[in-house]
Amino acid sequence: RGHITLCAPPHTSRTVDYVIFVLLLVASAGIGLYYAFSGGRQRTTQEFLLADRSMSCLPVSLSLLATFQSAVAILGAPSEIYTHGTQYWFLGCSYFLGLLIPAHIFIPVFYRLHLSSTYQYLELRFSKSVRICGTVTFIFQMVSYMHGDVYQIRYFHAFPLVNVYLNLFVITVTGFDLWGAVLAMGLVCTLYTALGGLKAVIWTDVFQTIVMFAGQLAVIIVGTHQAGGIAEVWKKAQNGSRISGLDLNPDPLERHTFWTLGVGGVFLMLALYGVNQAQVQRYLSSRTEKVAIMSCYAVFPCQQIVLTMGCLMGLVMYARYGEESPLDKGYVKSNDQMVLYFVMDVLQDLPGLPGLFVACLFSGALSTISSAFNSLATVTMEDLIKPHVAPMTEARATLLSKMLALGYGLVCLAMAYIASLMGSVLQAALSIFGMVGGPLLGLFCLGMFFPWANSTGALVGLVSGLVMAFWIGIGSFLSRMSASALPVMNTTITPDVGNMTTALMTTLITSKPRFQALYSLSYMWYSAHNSATVVVVGLLVSFLTGKVCFQTNQTLYV
Repeated sequence: RGHITLCAPPHTSRTVDYVIFVLLLVASAGIGLYYAFSGGRQRTTQEFLLADRSMSCLPVSLSLLATFQSAVAILGAPSEIYTHGTQYWFLGCSYFLGLLIPAHIFIPVFYRLHLSSTYQYLELRFSKSVRICGTVTFIFQMVSYMHGDVYQIRYFHAFPLVNVYLNLFVITVTGFDLWGAVLAMGLVCTLYTALGGLKAVIWTDVFQTIVMFAGQLAVIIVGTHQAGGIAEVWKKAQNGSRISGLDLNPDPLERHTFWTLGVGGVFLMLALYGVNQAQVQRYLSSRTEKVAIMSCYAVFPCQQIVLTMGCLMGLVMYARYGEESPLDKGYVKSNDQMVLYFVMDVLQDLPGLPGLFVACLFSGALSTISSAFNSLATVTMEDLIKPHVAPMTEARATLLSKMLALGYGLVCLAMAYIASLMGSVLQAALSIFGMVGGPLLGLFCLGMFFPWANSTGALVGLVSGLVMAFWIGIGSFLSRMSASALPVMNTTITPDVGNMTTALMTTLITSKPRFQALYSLSYMWYSAHNSATVVVVGLLVSFLTGKVCFQTNQTLYV
């Protein structure tokens, strides 16, 4: 289980490729051990969870970039460009407002309140119950996305999420030992996160970001050279109708247009860079508010470079294969695997470079997973344990935080193993990260922009946003399954409860044609739609249940 058979694998990893992979793990572990046993030994929770609020602009900005630049995103963009053309490139238009708004609205609020957890704001603004609900929602979001099924990426690859199961076919394609590499990655990541704290996570992110850039750049340079130069690559892409113009179609049901990418993408960016605990924690680790804002600014050109490299890789891939892709020939089973096949095909005669790209993918996975561990440990400690237990010493609190990071690391490995055993069952699981991010964004916007919103409105709004998110998400997924699921249901009777449940849900979904437009909504609008649901419902309920008493601390509002 967990293996994918290729008809014609172009490359098997050589010793030098294994060496590069091992060096990545050793360097990552070394950084964690250095910060665990050097002068600053993470003796307090502020040192462990917030890097003692001492970080400078460069490491924070690169860590912000790496946190959600997962292996899924590295594979997703080239696949999208190869299949659908360069329309996806317009996502870069959303980066400006998507980073400018957090820099001047969310960061000042969180930084001036001297928070450790984003969800402390919800108690200051609303109530303890809202804080707990927000925290539990975030934990559910982050734990769920650590084990999503790899085949679901093709529908939600633009929602950056950690997908440990991704590595189950990365390793198979490249010739690396399956569980040996997964366990090595998971244990090293858990080690440096649990021992070195946020400072180790940030500095390993810096190192891993450089590896990611190097791996992608190597593929682009070698692939472009083999294709006859960048002009030839562009010419072949134009001849193949892969160079897209500006599509101003306002229809929100269209998958990718300028509006879905440039405007809908803003809300996706806000959910990631505005209110997500993993990112906010990095802002809060900065030595000053100005440094935090500058770090957010610095992400903008880096994101543009990352997007450009992903798109160029897709164009180079098209220049190499044209319409006769390895997917059509049966060498691979999905577009994401095709990217890996292309990389190994291009780099097969260059020892070390295949290993560099594998290290690039694992760097993406490591940076995202370690951020998840650290942020989960922080919210669990600050929001669920400290407020409900007797005061504890800093030493004990720090030890408990390290144990939480270790525990979440082991949970991640266990879930990766379960994912490999469950196989196709997990294909029914949607991108929890993408669905839950919108409602959480709406909850914070409700608190910051609408002083008359109360805690009852916030709770009802959050629940309504989550219900709407899962309704649209599950409906969209099942409606896509209906074409193949319904014929099977009509001709086959099976005692499998899972299949029967899926068939029943599919029937219910497809029997409501009036909802089909809602299920056809572009995934780029999910965050905007779900956050708007929280705000609208929250305001209506607040008006019906009475206005909230204004807080005296004006820092709580924008």
